[in-house]
Amino acid sequence: MARPEAPPFGSVPVSFNSSKQHTDGNGFQNPSGSGFPGLKKRSHNQGSRSWTLIDLKGNSKLVELDKFSVMRRCSLPSRDLRLLDPLFIYPSTILGRENAIVVSLEQIRCIITADEVLLKNSLDGSVVQFQTELCKRLEISKDHCDDLPFEFKALELALELTCTSLDSQVKQFELEIYPVLDELARSISTLNLERVRRFKGHLLALTQRVQKVCDEIEQLMNDDGDMAEMYLTKKKERRDNATNGTLSEEFDDTVESFKYASRSAPVSPVGSSTGKKKFQRAFSNISSKTLLSSSGDENIDQLEMLLEAYFVLVDSTLHKLLSLKEYIDDTEDLININLGNVQNQLIQFELLLTAATFVATVFAVVTAVFGMNFEDPVFSDASTFNWVLIISGVFCGIMYSGFLIYFKHKKVIPL
Repeated sequence: MARPEAPPFGSVPVSFNSSKQHTDGNGFQNPSGSGFPGLKKRSHNQGSRSWTLIDLKGNSKLVELDKFSVMRRCSLPSRDLRLLDPLFIYPSTILGRENAIVVSLEQIRCIITADEVLLKNSLDGSVVQFQTELCKRLEISKDHCDDLPFEFKALELALELTCTSLDSQVKQFELEIYPVLDELARSISTLNLERVRRFKGHLLALTQRVQKVCDEIEQLMNDDGDMAEMYLTKKKERRDNATNGTLSEEFDDTVESFKYASRSAPVSPVGSSTGKKKFQRAFSNISSKTLLSSSGDENIDQLEMLLEAYFVLVDSTLHKLLSLKEYIDDTEDLININLGNVQNQLIQFELLLTAATFVATVFAVVTAVFGMNFEDPVFSDASTFNWVLIISGVFCGIMYSGFLIYFKHKKVIPL
């Protein structure tokens, strides 16, 4: 029986399914279109979040930006944006970068540039107040001459709202805890102790928050380089002037040198490309040297005075918390002293009771001996037993008085 002949190559049409199949490095086909089956391709807009953009004129609008767009827009690394993520809990931080200031103060988390403010959109009261107050101040400053740069206006408002919020929380905390501590000093109870324990935990958390803000401002004040980095408007103006002024002069000089070189000798294609690279390298070196030399002579008095004003405010708030902590410690010491006094009184009473029990035991032993069933001439006369009881009672009284005199001499009991 003859075998059926195989059709020649290309005579049979090959049909493909509508879904694309991809082959990985091991030869397995994956109909999902990615290297790992069951995984969906991540879209670019998956990490977009809502931001409030405030410009120089005080106009605000909502924008949707993902993480990479913000990084390109503000020239920030990814680690700086993690400070602004509401899913992570980071302490208060102020970072000065080349083109932006990253501010994370309590609930106010924003990126300040020379032209705009990117504010994390939130329903928190302090964030809404920051947005409305900043827009109002920028609209007012348009009609008035103000020497304060745009970035410092936004930074000042963030510091003002943060310090004011912390100070108001401390004042409210004082109004709540002082009556509880006074009541605990008067009467020690489990309920009052539990309330003070909760207040002490709240005090510790609030002190750490205020301490972090105070340390962050003090760290900025002690570092002139960080403060100079925050002059974004001046750096932008300096960059524009360097681009339009100094670099244009260098460009003219370079062009003249190229013209002179072209007159003197012919230029080969290889030589022209090399000259172009040298010109680009000279362009970048001139711009970087100009910016670095001017930033070193920056006058930081304006920012230093601004930071010093709010450092005094937050430092006074921190002193209130430390005074409150000392008051709590003094109350605890008073409670321990009262408890120790009560314990000493109980020990003294127990000592007197033990001495009285010993004396009564001696008297009981005497009466128990005469209560035995045995014959003795003493029992023949009834008045003799009465003298035994009187003598035993007087002896026990003298013994108890001797105990009291001994305790007084040793200052065990204040009699």
